[in-house]
Amino acid sequence: MKDANYALLTFRQHLIDPTNRLSSWNVSNTNCCNWVGVICSDVTSHVLQLHLNNSQPYFPNKYPIYKYKEAHEAYEKSKFSGKINASLIELKHLNHLDLSGNNFGGVEIPNFIWVMKSLNYLNLSNAGFYGKIPHQIGNLSNLLYLDLSNGFNGKIPYQIGNLTNLIHLGVQGSDDDDHYVCQESLQWLSSLSHIQYLDLGNLSLRGCILPTQYNQPSSLNFSSLVTLDFSRISYFAPKWIFGLRKLVSLQMESNNIQGSIMNGIQNLTLLENLDLSNNEFSSSIPVWLYNLQHLKFLNLGGNNLFGTISDAMGNLTSMVQLDLSFNQLKGRIPSSIGNLDSMLELDLQGNAIRGELLRSFGNLSSLQFLGLYKNQLSGNPFEILRPLSKLSVLVLERNLFQGIVKEDDLANLTSLQYCYASENNLTLEVGSNWHPSFQLYELGMSSWQIGHNFPSWIQTQKDLHYLDISNTGITDFIPLWFWETFSNAFYLNFSHNHIHGEIVSSLTKSISIKTIDLSSNHLHGKLPYLFNDSLSWLDLSNNSFSGSLTEFLCNRQSKPMQSSFLNLASNSLSGEIPDCWTMWPNLVDLNLQNNHFVGNLPFSMSSLTELQTLHIRKNSLSGIFPNFLKKAKKLIFLDLGENNFTGNVPTLIGKELLNLKILSLRSNKFSGHIPKEICDMIYLQDLDLANNNLNGNIPNCLDHLSAMMLRKRISSLMWVKGIGIEYRNILGLVTNVDLSDNNLSGEIPREITNLDGLIYLNISKNQLGGEIPPNIGNMRSLESIDISRNQISGEIPSTMSNLSFLNKLDLSYNLLEGKVPTGTQLQTFEASNFVGNNLCGSPLPINCSSNIEIPNDDQEDDEHGVDWFFVSMTLGFVVGFWIVVAPLFMFRSWRLTYYDFLDGIWYKLNSCW
Repeated sequence: MKDANYALLTFRQHLIDPTNRLSSWNVSNTNCCNWVGVICSDVTSHVLQLHLNNSQPYFPNKYPIYKYKEAHEAYEKSKFSGKINASLIELKHLNHLDLSGNNFGGVEIPNFIWVMKSLNYLNLSNAGFYGKIPHQIGNLSNLLYLDLSNGFNGKIPYQIGNLTNLIHLGVQGSDDDDHYVCQESLQWLSSLSHIQYLDLGNLSLRGCILPTQYNQPSSLNFSSLVTLDFSRISYFAPKWIFGLRKLVSLQMESNNIQGSIMNGIQNLTLLENLDLSNNEFSSSIPVWLYNLQHLKFLNLGGNNLFGTISDAMGNLTSMVQLDLSFNQLKGRIPSSIGNLDSMLELDLQGNAIRGELLRSFGNLSSLQFLGLYKNQLSGNPFEILRPLSKLSVLVLERNLFQGIVKEDDLANLTSLQYCYASENNLTLEVGSNWHPSFQLYELGMSSWQIGHNFPSWIQTQKDLHYLDISNTGITDFIPLWFWETFSNAFYLNFSHNHIHGEIVSSLTKSISIKTIDLSSNHLHGKLPYLFNDSLSWLDLSNNSFSGSLTEFLCNRQSKPMQSSFLNLASNSLSGEIPDCWTMWPNLVDLNLQNNHFVGNLPFSMSSLTELQTLHIRKNSLSGIFPNFLKKAKKLIFLDLGENNFTGNVPTLIGKELLNLKILSLRSNKFSGHIPKEICDMIYLQDLDLANNNLNGNIPNCLDHLSAMMLRKRISSLMWVKGIGIEYRNILGLVTNVDLSDNNLSGEIPREITNLDGLIYLNISKNQLGGEIPPNIGNMRSLESIDISRNQISGEIPSTMSNLSFLNKLDLSYNLLEGKVPTGTQLQTFEASNFVGNNLCGSPLPINCSSNIEIPNDDQEDDEHGVDWFFVSMTLGFVVGFWIVVAPLFMFRSWRLTYYDFLDGIWYKLNSCW
């Protein structure tokens, strides 16, 4: 016993134990068999087992539990680190060693472990070891259980085949490993005649000679195999698996397998667990799958499965967890679903399933999780689900559910803890004294109608940490009890209501909420004084807050704010932006746009080195471009538009802010040339310098903006003809160049036509001359182009008719001439898009081939006579022409004014209709 104590204390001395898990290991406690993690023989008192693992908390992905982060942080903090001391070799009878879930710093497994031949259980998974699996592993011939998952690389050594007693083998790779399994490795492993559990997940096939599709052996000697995990091995689905008739569990998720679900699986009649999720299957669900009546866990989620769910689903009466989420399934949920009364989890999220829930859902008396997010389901689900007293997680978001939810519909849902039912057309009608029978952790009911008053029943939900009641028609103020009751909540969203009143500053002292969204309400008064330095997300935009920003921003305690997102846009805040941003060093997104701020941007903003988006548009800020922003190397979105900034556009933008994707300086007073350094911004997707005093030529290097040559799209703020359009939550990339309303001169650079990914181009209201580049038809992604009100001459290039995506075109008020090119595109636009030029042809009413001819009069009696009416009419025409019409040709400004007048009349007439 004394020797064992000494060995263990020596071992502990070299460990780093941050949470003091091994506090019982001390000299005053003389019997090591009483120490945490130590198990001894009841007969000999020899140390037999060491359980020094650090168990990771289990939270399935479908449970968005707010405590996951806290539990994960606690798990990370409690990991052992340091060194594994060789004193363990003194424990001659040790047969069980578990060091999993710790962090030993990426070192190789200590060599002394391969001498400990008494081991029959060795678990080093997720323990921070790294390197190749040494061939000495073959010395541990007594091993029954071996798990080396996550952390090793190289080929699996053939000596593993010597461990003929192995029942459990885990050598799963990690995402960063170059750890691989080849055909010969499988041959070695097949010599493990007693193996029942084999986990080779996440292993690479690099460095392997792949048998032809796989030219793999038709069978391998895994006759005892019960559980097989071949997940995350790309394009790997060997046929010999289908001969493993004892197989109970088969996992092949994320293997990029295409086509239909493999028919060979139907031979595995004992299967209880089948995971084929996150592949690329594109077929209907095969009917034979419903004949695997032993199935308890079936996961086909994240594929491209289509068609309907067969009524034969009702045959799977042993089913415990069924996941068909995020496919393309349609039709109705079959009524036979009610046969699966043992089912705990049903996940049908992200399909196109329609219709009302059937009454048979009420038979699922064991159901704990129901996921129906993003389908086309209708009716009132709560009327159908009211019998499910064990239901804990309910996900109904983004469907077509409608109806009135009453107290009786919710009375039996006593186990409900997580309810997500946002974006449906549901109405909650409960009494003012209603006390729900459940206690929720998370509640999402955005877009419901819950009444004008702030819901008093929420006060009964003492454990609520996530609450979304945005867009629910509340016209009340936030009661005082709310901030006191939910001061420790994780997420609060009351946006898009009509909530009024002030946020009482005295209450914010005790609040430690992480995320608060009160945007788009009628809150007023001063911004609250924030004591909560742990706040990570705050959105108070689109309210009526007024006054200075100083107290809110600067009256900080010594500890810096942890906030990464701060949105105060669209309020009535005024004064100068205070110079105390050093207390907000973690900001990633800052939005102060659409307020009444004046003066210069303060220099302390240079401390915001983590900043990625900065919105200060639509204020009254002045001064030159804030050069200190060059320190914000991570900036992606910069919008200083609609202010009073002056001076030149600095070259530092192109030299220092190389990650910018969106740059908007529109509607300021910037002057000088456009710096060529802007062309070095290879990620730039939106360049908006409109409505300034810029002069000189358009840089001929714009084709260096390689992001505008990619046919992708990203959300941004576009301006088309002076109208701001917000693009949010759209797939792909919007690309835009707007240089309109400046004093730019010279020609349109031909290089700009190389931007074949550009969607919006506006260079109107400048002094540009020359011709439209003949290769403009190469810009095949263009949807809008405006070059109006310049001095562009020549003909419209015929290639412009190739712009098949074009839906907005304005060439008006230039010096263009000739025929509008014919094709399928340009003729679809209004004539007003071409006026102010010397053009003809459709869509203009001017026929290019027409000539005005004066008809001859053959009457003899008038041959020598004088027609005074005709003379007077001709004289009047000549005088009128030189007084009214001729100046329109001689003076460009007169011509533009006249055409503006005609356009105005035209649009007014159209608006009347």
